[in-house]
Amino acid sequence: MDGYVRMYEDLYKVEGDNPTIGLILCSEKNEAIAKYSVLNNSKNLFASKYMLYLPTEKELEQELERGRKLIEQQIKDES
Repeated sequence: MDGYVRMYEDLYKVEGDNPTIGLILCSEKNEAIAKYSVLNNSKNLFASKYMLYLPTEKELEQELERGRKLIEQQIKDES
């Protein structure tokens, strides 16, 4: 992660941008790994436990349909 953050800082960051951050999604919190993963000696490293799962095909279809209806309603309201 450190390499990606440093490369982004060097190649893409422009004056006025906030500090670049990297996100690593893990299934468990590990204090030792967090301690030695600080990028550029940053004091802003946060770790939390996440419950990861993939949505079902039906859940994805429902979310797409909900989004489509919202967009259609916005277009209708603007007319």
